[in-house]
Amino acid sequence: MGNALSRHDALEECVRNLYLAVGSLNREAPYFQGARGEGLSVYAFDTTTGHASHVCATSSVDNPTFLSVAADSGVIYANSEVFGWHEGAVSAYRFDARSRELVYLNKQSTQGSISAHNTVTRDGQFVLVANYGMGSGGPDQSLVSLPVRGNGSLAPAASSVRHAGTLGPATDRQERSHPHCVVETPEGGIFLSADLGLDEVIAYRLDGAGAFTRLGSVATAPGAGPRHIAQHSNGRFVYVSNELNSTVSLIERAGEHMRLVQTLPTVPAGFESHGADIHLSPDGRFLYCSNRGHDTIAAFRVDQENGSLVEIGYSFTGGATPRNFTLTPDGNWLLVANQNADCIVIFAIDKETGNLTDTGKRIEIGTPVCVRPFHL
Repeated sequence: MGNALSRHDALEECVRNLYLAVGSLNREAPYFQGARGEGLSVYAFDTTTGHASHVCATSSVDNPTFLSVAADSGVIYANSEVFGWHEGAVSAYRFDARSRELVYLNKQSTQGSISAHNTVTRDGQFVLVANYGMGSGGPDQSLVSLPVRGNGSLAPAASSVRHAGTLGPATDRQERSHPHCVVETPEGGIFLSADLGLDEVIAYRLDGAGAFTRLGSVATAPGAGPRHIAQHSNGRFVYVSNELNSTVSLIERAGEHMRLVQTLPTVPAGFESHGADIHLSPDGRFLYCSNRGHDTIAAFRVDQENGSLVEIGYSFTGGATPRNFTLTPDGNWLLVANQNADCIVIFAIDKETGNLTDTGKRIEIGTPVCVRPFHL
């Protein structure tokens, strides 16, 4: 009887809770300030109360600094960003909600160093990885496509591409191409990659075999250092978080054609900081950007006609170095991974004004660097 009740409770929890995949640093690197994490973790998140509870974890993956979750299977794809490796890795883990465990499937090489970002294609056929790249040697590829097998595991790379172009003026950070993300457009089939070293957002088409065809690019301001991308559901408005000059840019897109429209600061004038993550509210009305150094989330109102941004204000993240954050699919909660404060802070979102309120709730975890919500 007790086992039956526990199974029933587990099923009820699956219905009531959203899950959070969390990556935390567990291996030192010269540009990190410690590695106190447990690797890959899963939490259950109650969307009614904002309470999170630990479900399971594994330390068998090195520095899972970015995660994606396949929408239909719950398979988590975790990049390993390890300093000194010529090739990073992306590992596949299936989360079993009934047994409350992470089941390792396999891993594949990313064919480039410092694997910074990944995404699962809309059709579920590929995982694409962006390699930031440091130094030289090895395959040194910018983007790679990894086919997804029927069980969610990954096949070896189907294709890859290497960025080339004119480097930005910040010679200490733009000494080479540095792809920092790759995302699919809302209509599907076109992929955008922000390159911090080249000050460009580059568009690609991916064919059925996973091969990349470059379509074109758009330049940000010299020395901006584009890092991450958020997209409005209409497909026209593309927003870019610029790491090096702490700004956010609006790019208007029509198919493969893109043009830079607006750029605004994400921190007060004269404040030294580095832009990091960026997300739109599910209804597309508000945009949020995280600032490392200023340690805030900057909020903007989005004009639904032309995509232009109007500043709302800043919210202190309740910690230090907000490398990554996420919004829950219902648009009610924003969770910030404060890398150097060993906590994920939970904010309530006012869906009318876009303002954030610190709920006082925390997920205590060492050096968190990525949090991704998913349903099963």
